[in-house]
Amino acid sequence: MTSTRLATLLAAALLPAFAAAQGNYPNKPIRVVVPFAAGSTTDIIARAITDKMGQSMGQTLVVDNRGGASGTIGQQAVATAAPDGYTVMIHSSSHTVSPSTFAKLPFDTVADFAGVTPISSTPNVLVISPAKGIKSVQELVAKAKAEPGKLNFASAGQGSATHLNAEKFKMAAHIDATNIPFKGSAEAVTEVLAGRVDYYFSPIAPVIGQIKDGQLLALAVGSPKRASALPDVPTTAEGGVPGSEFNFWIGMMAPAKTPREIVNRLHDEVLKALASPEVKERFAKLGADAWTMKPEEFDAYIKTEIQANAKLVKAAGLSPSN
Repeated sequence: MTSTRLATLLAAALLPAFAAAQGNYPNKPIRVVVPFAAGSTTDIIARAITDKMGQSMGQTLVVDNRGGASGTIGQQAVATAAPDGYTVMIHSSSHTVSPSTFAKLPFDTVADFAGVTPISSTPNVLVISPAKGIKSVQELVAKAKAEPGKLNFASAGQGSATHLNAEKFKMAAHIDATNIPFKGSAEAVTEVLAGRVDYYFSPIAPVIGQIKDGQLLALAVGSPKRASALPDVPTTAEGGVPGSEFNFWIGMMAPAKTPREIVNRLHDEVLKALASPEVKERFAKLGADAWTMKPEEFDAYIKTEIQANAKLVKAAGLSPSN
């Protein structure tokens, strides 16, 4: 018997067992890697979704926070995980930025991942300490122009969505300010509250409480339209800086060779969770809007956004880090 014939027979013999394993899916807890620290918007969205998915799927979805290096530590953990449906990733749009901000990555952002679906589109909000005495976008821009290079802003890591939102704002406003990167939103917010950093394009969730309490002032949201959680806060375009809009999304991905049946099952479970009253209520409090695509559409969108963000990174003059 030839080696090719033997391999074919062995593969055929394994197919029933493999199919049975997929039909049994999931029969153990699923690890959900979040490439940011606990308390970040990506983490909060992940926990809202996975709690509901776990109830529906009959298995626990365990969130594993792998923060650092602008999400690339968590990305690598998923890219190299077994493609069996028991490791998935919930990441932000910074997933499509890392190819442009790192000279070399230990994974391929397109080839090593299979898109499941976007989960939400979530605006960033431009926040500042009231102690700074700046009460509007126009006042912030005026101060930055009066003192070129003296202002700084926080980001949840070099090349993160919070960073690029601020860079797009800088370019549109024609101002100069310095990025101060942190491991996640929690640290960034702490430094803005303390006044050690001037401003931050923060996801809404980590700062909604401080905005309502008056500890932080919301100058604008960086999205194309106003946030449902902050309806009275203008967009940066409405604040006088057109062309500064940035779409911040959060979505689910799996290792590239995850069986299509499992990817489709995960996709359907996310949609089911998004339709639940509990998740809708939690999203409303976060200022997040549910947003989904079919897996193949999400894969195509990711490729398109990688190209768009490469142009933004280049225009911003960001140098890839090693």
